[in-house]
Amino acid sequence: MFVKTYGCSHNISDSEYMAGLLADYGFKIVDDIDRADACLLNSCTVKNPSQEKFVNLVAKAQKAGKPVIVSGCVPQGDRNLKGLEEVSVLGVTQIDRVVEVVEEALKGHVVRLLAKKELPVLDLPKIRKNELVEIIPLSTGCLGSCTYCKTRHARGKLGSYDPDAIVARAQAAVDEGVMEIWLTSEDTGAYGRDIDTDLPTLLKKIVKILPNNVMLRLGMTNPPFILEHLQAMADILNHPRVYEFLHVPVQSGSNPVLDKMNREYTCEEFNEVCDFLKSHVPNMIIATDIICGFPTEDEAMHRETCALVEKYKFPVLNIS
Repeated sequence: MFVKTYGCSHNISDSEYMAGLLADYGFKIVDDIDRADACLLNSCTVKNPSQEKFVNLVAKAQKAGKPVIVSGCVPQGDRNLKGLEEVSVLGVTQIDRVVEVVEEALKGHVVRLLAKKELPVLDLPKIRKNELVEIIPLSTGCLGSCTYCKTRHARGKLGSYDPDAIVARAQAAVDEGVMEIWLTSEDTGAYGRDIDTDLPTLLKKIVKILPNNVMLRLGMTNPPFILEHLQAMADILNHPRVYEFLHVPVQSGSNPVLDKMNREYTCEEFNEVCDFLKSHVPNMIIATDIICGFPTEDEAMHRETCALVEKYKFPVLNIS
């Protein structure tokens, strides 16, 4: 069985679970597509290049006569996408049924499971991409409605895992000898708002079970959901077992552009997040994302974004 993953750490975690389920059932996972009897391709819809690479690999596998099973945000976001008509499909909440779908694909049947259901449990078997890193999804979906984002359409509204299930998964990974735990979701800052808890409360529970040789790394959070927890987040980021790192996408340094993007915060609020964390957390690293040339953006608006980048000199800057 050949497994290929595109996209974020949440997708990587999904693939690790699917590979673990397949291996537990008896399939051998191989790195060479030519040696595989079937192909599982986990897709990303954030940017066109990754989606195009995925679709091209689907065509290559089909041309070689191999059964293809696709998963991830591409088919979930657009079930009628050209090139996916004759392949089996797993929706983002259906990954725990991967063995069933692969078995049917090997028989020559096309199975399409795209209905949204309860989140898969966190204690499924797993084959880690990096045996020393455990990636734990906190939730799926988000509370935003950004005008440019297709992932929100694919992953849906926020659905958070129970904190006890997350802590139990972290403890199991520690017991298995991992050195890092990565927390991931479409927006880690929004975690728990649907189940009457929040991210700092969860993080305090996780750091309590971490031994001295294991580090915790937080995933992306949008500005609105970190603003009300700045002091609590600074306390967590100052913990010796937590990396002084946070990915906070700004997308633009111009308020009119942010309004067109429907980002639900202002540049001033983003600055407040950066200024507070940099002043309260020594060696704080803030990563961010920028979209250049967004529709309606003019030269003056772009200069505002350049000024923001110049002000903070982000060590990590993802540009679209």
